[in-house]
Amino acid sequence: MKLAAHFDGLAARDWDVPVEDPVRFAVVGLGGFATRFALPALDAAAHCRTTVLVSRSPAKAGRLAARFGVEHTLTYDDLHDGVDREEYDAVYVCTPNARHFGPAETASAFGKHVLCEKPLATTTKRATRLVEICDGTDGTLMVAYRMQIDPVMRRVRDLVREGFVGDPLRIHAGFSYPVLDAGGPDQWRLDRDLAGGGALMDVGIHALNTVRFLLDADPITVRGETASPDEPFAEVDQHVGFELAFPGGVGAACTASFTGYASSHLELLGTEGRIRVDPAFSHTTRRRIALERGDVRATVEGPEVDEIREQFDYFAAHVRTGRRPEPDGQDGLVDMRTIDAIYESAETGRRVDLER
Repeated sequence: MKLAAHFDGLAARDWDVPVEDPVRFAVVGLGGFATRFALPALDAAAHCRTTVLVSRSPAKAGRLAARFGVEHTLTYDDLHDGVDREEYDAVYVCTPNARHFGPAETASAFGKHVLCEKPLATTTKRATRLVEICDGTDGTLMVAYRMQIDPVMRRVRDLVREGFVGDPLRIHAGFSYPVLDAGGPDQWRLDRDLAGGGALMDVGIHALNTVRFLLDADPITVRGETASPDEPFAEVDQHVGFELAFPGGVGAACTASFTGYASSHLELLGTEGRIRVDPAFSHTTRRRIALERGDVRATVEGPEVDEIREQFDYFAAHVRTGRRPEPDGQDGLVDMRTIDAIYESAETGRRVDLER
C-alpha cells in the first residue's frame, strides 16, 4: 500500500467545486469563539462573505463590524423581525447551546440556510424539532463538526476504508481542555441551563462524532461515567469517560475533561495496523499522523490548515450546489441520542442500549 499517494497534497479539498456567488452570512452570537476564530475564518474563506452581525450588544457588534468590514448589525429582535433579511443567505449560529433553536428556526422560516454550532441543542427533543423545521424547507442544515472537514481526518478515513489497518478493532480518543483558563468560572459553559452538560457536550462530542465519522457507523450500546470534584463544575460534568460498542464488535473508549493539561489524541487499532493522530481535536495546532502496518512505519506532519475556514467553505460549496453535507441534522441527532445514553449510564451505572 502506497502511503505517499494519500498524503501528497494533503491540504487539497476533496469536496470543492467552483462557486460563482459567495454565500453571505449573518453571524449570530459574538462571543469569544466567534470573535477570535469564526469571523477571521469567514474573512479568509473563498466562498463566503460576512454581511450581517447579530448581537445583544449593539456596541460590540459595531466594533466588530468596523474591524471586519461588515455592513449590517442587528439585535436579536431585529433578526426575528426580519430586518435586513435580504442581506444574507445563511446564518451561522454561534450562541450558547440553549440559544441555538430560536435563530435557526427564524432563519429557516425566512428560507435561509443554517450552519449551527455543535451540539444542535441542549436536549434531544429540541434538537429533533429543529431538524424537522429545517428539513421542511429548501434550506441546508449543517452542524459545525469541523473535524469532518479537517483534511487529516478525511485522509485517515480514506485509509480505514481502504483497509490500511485491516478490520478496525478499537479506537481510543481523548480531549482535555482547561476551560477555566479560557473564560473563568462565570462562563456559560458551566451553566447547565445554557450548556446542557459539561465536558461531554463541549469537547467530548468531538471525540464521539469523529469516531463515528472514521468508522462510518453508529454505536449500539454505551457506558459512561462522569465526575465533578471541583466546585466551579457543580452543575456540569468536569470529567467524562465513555465506551461505545459498534456493530461487528468494534469498540471505542473516549475521555474528555474541562481541567488539566490541554491535550487531545486519537488512536485507531485494527487487525493489520494502527493510526495515531496527535493532537487530534485542537484547531490551533498542526496534526501529526503516525502509521504502522507490518514493516511500514511512517510519520506525516499535517498541513497548516484552518479547518474552521474549511468548514465555512465546505458549507458554502454544498449550499451553492444543492448537495447535502455529511454533518447534517441527522448526524447531529445521533450524537444527541448517544449523549443522552452516556449520561443515563453515568447515572444508573449500567450499559445502555441505543434504539436503532
